[in-house]
Amino acid sequence: MPIRNERQTQDRVISLFKDQLHYTYLGNLKDTINTNILDGDLRKWLARTGLYTESVIVKAIASFTKSASMNHTDELYGKNKAVYVCLRYGIKIQDSPNILPQTVYLINWDNPEANDFSIAEEVTVNGKGADKRPDLVIYINGIALGVLELKRSSVTVSEGIRQNLDNQRHLFIKPFFSTMQLVLAGNDSQGLYYGTTNTPEKYFLKWKEDGHNYYDGQNILDAHLLQFCEKSRLLDIINNFVLFDKGTKKLCRTNQYFGVKKAQEYYKRKEGGIVWHTQGSGKSLTMVWLAKWILENDSKARVLILTDRTELDEQIESVFKGVDEKIHRTSSGPDLMLELNNSNNRLICSLIHKIGRSDKDEDIMAALAKPKNFSPKGDIVIFIDECHRSQGGSMHDAMKSLLPDALIIGFTGTPLLKTDKQTTLEKFGTFIHTYKFDEAVEDGVVLNLLYEARDVDQHVANQEAVDTWFNIKTRGMNELPKAELKQMWGTMEKLLSTRERLQNIAIDIITDFGTKPRLMEGRGNAILVSNSIYEACRYYKIFQTMGFKECAVITSYAPNLASVKLETTGTGDTANMVQYEIYTEMLAGRQPEKFEQETKKKFIEEPANMKLLIVVDKLLTGFDAPACTYLYIDKEMRDHNLFQAICRVNRTDKEDKEFGYIVDYKNLLKKLGKAISDYTSDALDGFDSEDVKGLLTDRLAKAKERLDDALETLSTLTDPIPRPKQIEQYLEYFLGDSTNPDSLNDNQEKRLVFYKSVVSLIRSYANIASEMEAAGYTPKEAASIKRQTEEYSELRDGVKAASGDYIDLKQYEPEMRQMLDMYLSSDSSRTISNLNEVTLLQLIAEGGIDFAKNSLPNSIAKSPVAMAETLEANVRKVINEELPMNPIYYSEMSELLLDLVNKRRENAIDYEIFLKEMESLVHKVNPESQRTNYPSGVNTKSKQALYDILHQDAKLALALDARIMEVKQDDWIGKPMKERMIRMEICKILSDSSEEEIDIVMELVKHQNEYR
Repeated sequence: MPIRNERQTQDRVISLFKDQLHYTYLGNLKDTINTNILDGDLRKWLARTGLYTESVIVKAIASFTKSASMNHTDELYGKNKAVYVCLRYGIKIQDSPNILPQTVYLINWDNPEANDFSIAEEVTVNGKGADKRPDLVIYINGIALGVLELKRSSVTVSEGIRQNLDNQRHLFIKPFFSTMQLVLAGNDSQGLYYGTTNTPEKYFLKWKEDGHNYYDGQNILDAHLLQFCEKSRLLDIINNFVLFDKGTKKLCRTNQYFGVKKAQEYYKRKEGGIVWHTQGSGKSLTMVWLAKWILENDSKARVLILTDRTELDEQIESVFKGVDEKIHRTSSGPDLMLELNNSNNRLICSLIHKIGRSDKDEDIMAALAKPKNFSPKGDIVIFIDECHRSQGGSMHDAMKSLLPDALIIGFTGTPLLKTDKQTTLEKFGTFIHTYKFDEAVEDGVVLNLLYEARDVDQHVANQEAVDTWFNIKTRGMNELPKAELKQMWGTMEKLLSTRERLQNIAIDIITDFGTKPRLMEGRGNAILVSNSIYEACRYYKIFQTMGFKECAVITSYAPNLASVKLETTGTGDTANMVQYEIYTEMLAGRQPEKFEQETKKKFIEEPANMKLLIVVDKLLTGFDAPACTYLYIDKEMRDHNLFQAICRVNRTDKEDKEFGYIVDYKNLLKKLGKAISDYTSDALDGFDSEDVKGLLTDRLAKAKERLDDALETLSTLTDPIPRPKQIEQYLEYFLGDSTNPDSLNDNQEKRLVFYKSVVSLIRSYANIASEMEAAGYTPKEAASIKRQTEEYSELRDGVKAASGDYIDLKQYEPEMRQMLDMYLSSDSSRTISNLNEVTLLQLIAEGGIDFAKNSLPNSIAKSPVAMAETLEANVRKVINEELPMNPIYYSEMSELLLDLVNKRRENAIDYEIFLKEMESLVHKVNPESQRTNYPSGVNTKSKQALYDILHQDAKLALALDARIMEVKQDDWIGKPMKERMIRMEICKILSDSSEEEIDIVMELVKHQNEYR
């Protein structure tokens, strides 16, 4: 079916809001200047409630308007937070000194239908640099709370998201977003994506209704809007699922929203249960939203959050305090009992083991320490974090004995073991809500994990020599101690790797840091899981010796002299001595706790300066480092421990982190083929296959699939290009007709898709360039793919140079140049580098046409047609950009360009003469060139623009310039009062001009940098 254009999509969506969601349509507002608070509508609604006097209403609106007003230098986060506080909690107004303050609520949160929901289209808003016109704006009681940008289905939703992000910049209409709670973008092919103010593009989320199957033939955008913008749902999201977290405003993910909604239903029925949301899907914030709702809706409720590890306890405290929630973290068992026994704090977090004096299950009941007259205050609700670990034995019974009436909700990010599942469900109740790994990957909440096993096993090189050594050392020894020594040798052989094996693994890891894209660029880092503290220390020493300095060991070990007493035997250092000396050297006088804190901070914030953490047990749960991309495992692990460890690398980060990589030196998933198909063998056999579906993917198989897909995408994309498919045909296809001034812009989306597809190909190829045969390609296929990648790369460079796009789209390929140099070594992939610094026109202006030709890709420079079209496109791009600055001058330049293009196409001009005339035109068009063909005194760009628009009247142009410079105020553009002052001065000097002529001059003045 034909693709609907944006106008058709917008008309349909407006009808949906009017007819199905029952919003009031405010009309098309493109011809009016609009604000984010419609005073009249808000005043009418407040009056209709019957709760407030006219005087109170006037004061409330004035107070709210003051909170929402901002200039272009104000930070949006702070203003938006102040507005949100007014919306959610109301505004206190004291009408007179003798009357108590009254809280004025701008929204009726309890009864959605009591509010006025409305929508307007093409809402024109004055901007600092230019006016902007959001497609749709959602108002509630006259307050703009949502903005929606729509795109046709062939244009990605990303374009709408970027439009919203642009509008929030100080150059455009940032003040309009001070009241905004929901920032939306959508099209008919991808549906609705949602975020809030200042949400980066990568964190926008696609809406997905829980339990709803979207079927073929259903318009996904309409379905999403009906679900998301339903009145009670919209208010619920704004009221209960917005957080201001340490400078970042956050909205709930769909799994968090529906998880909390399900938990609310259970709470109302006074039922407990388990919320299972996979690692990395935001479990801590789910707890925050649920706890806030419970405490706000049940005045008797108190929430106790229990974890089983200190770092998780600290994390819970940090998360709640980060969103301005008061939480008391207990310091000891008695402190916990004291808190439960009084009603000072409604929100408490503690370690589970503080319930008793022992962390051993069999001792818990005996150690349970109830204070005298212990009587827990309030209705206790207990959140158990990672409930699969701490609640399997007597711990749960101890807790129930202490707090028999408590309602218990378990949270876990890990699937339950088959052996524990029934017991756990019996203790906690049913699953309240589940969000499994494969769902999170599909939604883009976490990354897929790519798995590969590497064999660096150790073996005895000369068994006979070992036997001889053993016999010599045990000569004359009784059989019993000899047997004990032999057993000890066998244990050491299993536990302690040889130095050679550790060196081989270290070399392997260092090689990855020199070849794998994210590691090589310093944008990603890694964790190495070692078998023991001793081995971790040996690893550290080996890395240091090899010059790999940006690494550290993080374990529970704290070196002290008492641990190495009586270790000296005269025959060499023991393992204790070795790890003591290495650890002490690494700490360099710092306390272990301070060292760990500093190292973790650097690992998270400066991946290039802390590339590798060597751990044993620590940091394998509750440690989030988005930059962490690789996990190297050199330790026997199973089930929960393995699951949680590998999920350290599934956190999303910058765009170039597409997967988390698991490198297994212990071959934990020995039967990889079977493990990938059903996940119930070897190291993960404790889980039901459905519960860990989609967890691991064979790295090389996935890499091959991505590379094949990238090649197929580019083949399909370029298939319409006519033969012989040389650079001329590519330029015609991606740039269009150079005689049409709009052609370059009309084909921009097509070029964007091409650039991104080439970047995807380069990334896919770079990931396995050195392993093509291992991935399943024949040598001939590998050579062909390398050649195709080089050719597409060169074509991409050529199209970018020809279109002038070389300064755009940087976010799509920040690290691609180094990859190309490393894997492709193609001259053509590097020659364009000069254009990253200056424009083609600048090159011509500075060094002439021949100098510029040498800076272009060979495919363009050697083809007269391609060279000509490249020059024409670049000149056209500058003319289009500069036209608002001086429409008279650049319209003349546009005519000169068109004449030159027609002459070339009709072969009415020699190629060399064409190049010389184009060089001359470049000097005239280049914004940096000095123009000398103006009267004396008309010596700035602004004066020249006025001179041209005023029919070359130098006296009039200079007079107007002087007056504007005299009366203009700071930041006047976009401010109606200040703009009116400038317009009045123009009218005085151009007293004989019509209103239309005044408008033209006024618009030109607003575009001059010198008048800003």
